[in-house]
Amino acid sequence: MSRGIAEFQPDRLVQVLAARRLSQTQLATMVGVSPATISKWRSGQQAPESEALERLATVVNVTPEWFTRPLLPGMSKPLFRSNASAHVAARAMLETRIHWANELVTKLTEFVDLPELKLPHRSFTNIDEISDADIEDAASECRALWNLGTKEIPDLTLAAESNGIIVVREETGVAQIEGLSAWSETLSVPFVLLSSDKGNAFRSRFDLAHEIGHLILHRYVGNELEAERYKLKESQAHKFAGALLLPAETFAEEIRTPVTLDSLLLIKQRYGISVAASIMRLHVLNIITEEEKQNLYKRRSARWGVKSEPGDDYREPEKPRLLKRTIELLASSGIISVERLAAFAGLSAIDVEMMVGLPEGYLTGKKAAVVHLAKLKSMLAERREEQANEHKGALVQFTRPPKRSNS
Repeated sequence: MSRGIAEFQPDRLVQVLAARRLSQTQLATMVGVSPATISKWRSGQQAPESEALERLATVVNVTPEWFTRPLLPGMSKPLFRSNASAHVAARAMLETRIHWANELVTKLTEFVDLPELKLPHRSFTNIDEISDADIEDAASECRALWNLGTKEIPDLTLAAESNGIIVVREETGVAQIEGLSAWSETLSVPFVLLSSDKGNAFRSRFDLAHEIGHLILHRYVGNELEAERYKLKESQAHKFAGALLLPAETFAEEIRTPVTLDSLLLIKQRYGISVAASIMRLHVLNIITEEEKQNLYKRRSARWGVKSEPGDDYREPEKPRLLKRTIELLASSGIISVERLAAFAGLSAIDVEMMVGLPEGYLTGKKAAVVHLAKLKSMLAERREEQANEHKGALVQFTRPPKRSNS
């Protein structure tokens, strides 16, 4: 770099352009510099000086110090839920959001122990190796590891988080992409980001189950960009989701033939899975033929339309709890004040609130009750006890400083 802040990280500028969905020209206008200057900052040929960095940070709503933080090693290439043709910019934005979630969680693990990861391990390197029997076996093993039995799963998000999966559910503004998943190279744990834009509890549960399928079945499988190969990978994740939510033996015992849409509405409310997904599961289990499946789909469309079903509003979408309660625990334990948390992450308060499911305004003064889903490390408890009398009622700062001081 020829001048400016020597520690400036060009990749941070790449991230923020993606996350805010800005072009270089748009950002240049907002910051008050030329597009050529933004290009040089982005390529690393030049770095912003202090005043320009302040303006840049202000317009994209991050701290100036955030631009000096080296990126973490990264994550596996995200697997996106459906719509292979979604716009490149939208994918880049969501990929950045899941990277930011990884960075936030990595910083939180300086102070908390998150739940142990329990997930079936599969080492498939080619989707052609994966049979329907493999998918059923993986779903059964997942249920066994999570102690779910063979009945309905009351809250799949809670089950996933309790077994080490980091789940983020936020409004993305990209309704075409229901979710994505990736593995953190830093933490060796999986992340799932779900879109809350449509607000359908049944679809959201299926989306999460679908992403869990990707994480188990396709961790070591390369990207399948060709349309038919992508379709096969998605089909495998679909089948896993059906097997996880509707265990073969239990589901088969409850089905009476001939299958009717009304009977599947009862299954929908009990198991939290749509009629459309139940029809697909019936076909996978050979309970109905291809012709019967198509007839049921046609009747469903004629009766209710393609996009909605009766009872879609009977449930509230499941909400992730782990990160929200971790932050509440840290705040009420006096480890970090809520006002400093956004600066600790380097992001805006709104970014962090959306990412972890905190109510709007929480990080600017509101407080919430503590629920101990994450455990404070023992040293923090000892530290708190030692300082209880001296600092009664006061917030205690970080037990050890973060790697960089906040601006």
